[in-house]
Amino acid sequence: MIRSTLHDGWRLSAVGGPVPGDVGIADVPAEVPGSTHLDLLAAGLIPEPYLDSNETGLAWMHRVDWRYALTFEAAAAGPGEKVELAFDGLDTVATVELNGTVLGRTANMFRSYRFDVREHLRDGANDLVVTFRSALAYAEEQDEALGKRARVYPHPMNTVRKMACSFGWDWGPDLQTAGIWKPVRLERWSAARLGRVRPLVTVAADGAGLVEVHAEVDRADADAELTLVARTGGVERAVRVEGGAAVVTVEVPDAELWWPVGHGAQPLYDLEVVLRAGDEDVDAASHRIGFRTVEVDTEPDAIGSPFTFVVNGKPIFAKGANWIPDDHFLTRVTRDRLARRVDQAVSANMNMLRIWGGGIYESDDFYDVCDERGVLVWQDFLFACAAYPEESPLREEVEAEARDNVARLTPHPSLALWNGNNENLWGFADWGWDEQLQGRTWGLGYYTDLLPRVVAELDPTRPYSPGSPYSPGDLHPNEETHGTRHEWEVWNRVDYARYRDFAPRFCSEFGFQGPPTWATLTRWVHDEPMTPTSPAFLLHQKAEDGNGKLDRGLAPHLPAPGAFEDWHWATQLNQARAVAFGVEHFRSHWPRTAGALVWQLNDCWPVTSWAAVDGDERPKPLYYSLRHAFAPRLLTVQPRDGRDALVAVNDTDEVWTGEVALSRQTFAGEERAAAKLPLDVPARSVVALALADELLAPADPEGEVLVVRTADARTAHLFREDLELAYDPEPLTARAHRVDGGYRVDVTANSLARDVAVLADRVAEDAETDDALVTLAAGESHSFLVRTAASVDPAELTDRLVLRSANGLCAVVRA
Repeated sequence: MIRSTLHDGWRLSAVGGPVPGDVGIADVPAEVPGSTHLDLLAAGLIPEPYLDSNETGLAWMHRVDWRYALTFEAAAAGPGEKVELAFDGLDTVATVELNGTVLGRTANMFRSYRFDVREHLRDGANDLVVTFRSALAYAEEQDEALGKRARVYPHPMNTVRKMACSFGWDWGPDLQTAGIWKPVRLERWSAARLGRVRPLVTVAADGAGLVEVHAEVDRADADAELTLVARTGGVERAVRVEGGAAVVTVEVPDAELWWPVGHGAQPLYDLEVVLRAGDEDVDAASHRIGFRTVEVDTEPDAIGSPFTFVVNGKPIFAKGANWIPDDHFLTRVTRDRLARRVDQAVSANMNMLRIWGGGIYESDDFYDVCDERGVLVWQDFLFACAAYPEESPLREEVEAEARDNVARLTPHPSLALWNGNNENLWGFADWGWDEQLQGRTWGLGYYTDLLPRVVAELDPTRPYSPGSPYSPGDLHPNEETHGTRHEWEVWNRVDYARYRDFAPRFCSEFGFQGPPTWATLTRWVHDEPMTPTSPAFLLHQKAEDGNGKLDRGLAPHLPAPGAFEDWHWATQLNQARAVAFGVEHFRSHWPRTAGALVWQLNDCWPVTSWAAVDGDERPKPLYYSLRHAFAPRLLTVQPRDGRDALVAVNDTDEVWTGEVALSRQTFAGEERAAAKLPLDVPARSVVALALADELLAPADPEGEVLVVRTADARTAHLFREDLELAYDPEPLTARAHRVDGGYRVDVTANSLARDVAVLADRVAEDAETDDALVTLAAGESHSFLVRTAASVDPAELTDRLVLRSANGLCAVVRA
């Protein structure tokens, strides 16, 4: 097998549509893999799409057709030789030509394509042309032909198999990409080649690791004697290949088990698969695998229907977040960037990421990184917030992409669930689709028939769920006591305290918005003056009435600041508190509630959104609140049986024993009541401790706090909202000084200091603090480590706009 990448020497030009003059006459170098926007940007023909209001000015690109052209050298096919052009991904509606002959047409971004070029390849120079038609124009035609169907946004993203959020979302830009977005190769062979290789990995009852390797084989020589060999864990097995496929099973005695992070180690085994013709190795494939079992417990119980991930027989509380593409321009997302993002998730004590159905099936790099870190992956099939036609040509494309990607991802131990769609079952139930559809198909056949059949055939080692949210049988899909739930009344309509109205079996979406970090915001938005309603700032706020919801969500808890800098901090802080409030509530109800997946971990561009990490990779205050709320051991005050109780959550394999010290004290540190309680929380368990009346009955509710401490966890419980609290407006003394790798900011509280943070990116763009949102009782100290390569005046790190707290925010407004 000879594989030659065809990535160098491409040229890009516009061939149709409303093209500006300077672009229309241009023929520019094209990067492959890449996209039209990035090539035009590199050529200086368009402005930076994310900057200020440039997104609006680039809307003409939605309706342009593009031509990618390459001349490459090759030899014509020899006798008995097979030669194919392999495209791993084309975005999206494309015609592929070689030396003037049309090889085929595509209309699916999510699948790979192969074209037989034996008869068309010539000695010497060969001309390869890929012409991309406007995906929007194609989708509109399909919308008319198949019948209009409901969707949450104007563009018909539900009639073309393209990343739905490419057409804009309530956190993403409407910058519709086009291009050769994955590798392209010329492949030639004379005996046979390996097609799809699917390792199905399980664990036997005796602890042996089992790998059942399914391989498709493409023969050039029908009479060749072929052998399929698989080896892993020091064990090798071989079978003869009959026809076009073979299965070989390898058994590894006493295999080391792969575990989610926080539950054990992540040993990975190298799996080598070799195709032999006679005594010659003619093709090979390699994967890393991990031995583990995964299932979802949905057996009905006294409450309803659970949705609990079980790995290696052990129930797991899923702590995590939803994942969207990490850059709208997908080819800018490198393995290193993915590693940084997954490392941030792990550092925030997460063990699961859900790949949302409006994005993409991620690159192998993503799953590789999750394999290495022990992060479970919930994988949506790519349907989101819309009714999808089930007729041709869409149905065939859906099946082809499902087969492609299910087979591709089988090696990865991190992959834990295939999920049919995002919110489409809910949409049909509640969003008026039934009347609008008038009997037309809307995707149900995909979610309840086609997709589960593909998973059962190609990947029976993993569970499948029809959708998110989902409840079994004839129940409403977003039932509290069954299956999975999305909680969006908070954010859209009610205060975040209302998270406590429900204890779902698994909450797979919930969240609250906040703006990006200051450095990210001011890099990309340059309104003068910057306000919540200035033009470019608003363009980078995609949610319907987003700023109105931010202000209404702030009103019950924190003052409404006048200065933009204070509004920015207040809304970030409120986002952090709202989501942490939900996480702590859900975790306190384990094992009834078995998962909390926040919307969302990451952003694809600089925007006000629900993300914990912004589009420039900087952690927002929300990120730190999630780290605290997802901590392996958590103390939280929660209502139980009509009064507050102390709930201890132990998400470790060790019994949590010790003593809890409780102190009701004034903000100035004067103790009014105290108690010590024994702590004995079994592994992976939750215990609620009753609190004495004297701890919960402050004489001065506006000026007292209940401080709770153990050796490895703490919390502070307030008796009123910040609006009513008599905070000391300047509760801290602080000093910063240089240390190796950056600066240390030492703070001491003279009075209760709530949610102290060092917003270090305001001082240096690369500056990042090790922690934030730290609450200190009077007399307590804390040191923040700020990592930066910049040389700054240490005093800047204690400036009012850098060293922040809730106290200072309230003081600013009262002043």
